[in-house]
Amino acid sequence: MTEKQNVSKTGESRKKTLITLFTSLLFMAAIGAAVAFDFEKIKTFIGNSGIWGLVISIFVYAALGTTFIPSEPLTLLIGAMFGPWVAVLVSWIGNTLAAIVEYYIGQRIGSAANFMEKKEKLPFGLGKLPVDSPWFLIGGRAIPLYGAKAISVVAGVYHVPMLRYLWTTAVTILFGSLVFSFGGFGLGKII
Repeated sequence: MTEKQNVSKTGESRKKTLITLFTSLLFMAAIGAAVAFDFEKIKTFIGNSGIWGLVISIFVYAALGTTFIPSEPLTLLIGAMFGPWVAVLVSWIGNTLAAIVEYYIGQRIGSAANFMEKKEKLPFGLGKLPVDSPWFLIGGRAIPLYGAKAISVVAGVYHVPMLRYLWTTAVTILFGSLVFSFGGFGLGKII
């Protein structure tokens, strides 16, 4: 191996180590947030922090993306406190950021397991699923509960092109943000 190849391999190894470390830290932070999840404290903090509370909420969405805690209650809360259009914007940006984190986790899982080399041997033809199809990505994200998280991770594992993943994700998240934001605003008016 030449010196140039050795330096290139060392650089790639460092990059993978840093990415793995960052992913691990984000995952641990999300677990810590999930354990310390106190909805009343979050509500008070966001209400008292104004615009900074909304900015931090975006990152809370990203942290929730690495856990099994749904983000919909946060969207309902922001809709009730700040109005539906602010909640749509914050939820849309935050959940899209969370979906990117989930996609990245899926890529790491796929790379660690050498999935692309093994996918043809999956039972029931699972290796032939049209995961890179826009209809599959949009339809999968529409499955209630954990469909969106599962599709994000699967898209990462299958190395769906990022541009296709982003636009299909943004479209479905925008629809969900509209529904939950206006729902939160309506609940806020009732309460």
